[in-house]
Order: sequence, then structure tokens, then C-alpha cells
Amino acid sequence: MTQNAERLLEVALQLSPNERAKIAAELLSSLDAQGDDVKAAWAAEITRRAAEADADPDDEEDWREALDDIRREVLSR
Repeated sequence: MTQNAERLLEVALQLSPNERAKIAAELLSSLDAQGDDVKAAWAAEITRRAAEADADPDDEEDWREALDDIRREVLSR
């Protein structure tokens, strides 16, 4: 945590429980808003991949081969 964040936390912890709850709710709400961006990005990626698969249905890779490729890549790190 940055020094600014630590100072902010220190000040926030001195607030009343009701004020802290309101701040916590706002902070959590701000994280949910970012989740919408992530959902939109995944939706766009899924759409892109589906269009790519539809464009060339003969370009198939067995899922087992793909999984083996991923395992090799991860284990080589």
C-alpha cells in the first residue's frame, strides 16, 4: 500500500462507524463499476473469437493439444 493510501486509511479509521460504512460502500461500488468494463471486454473477446471461428470452421485444434501447449508454456516459465 502506498504512503498516501496508508495515511488515508489512518484518517478513515478515526471516523464514526457509520461514516466508515458509507466510505466502504462507495469503495466497493467503484470496484463493481470496473467489473462492468471487464464484462464488456470479455463479451467483445467472445464475439471476436466466435466470428473468427465462423470465418474458418476448418481451422480446428483439439482441446487436448491446446491444453498441452498451455501447460508447456506455463511450465517453461
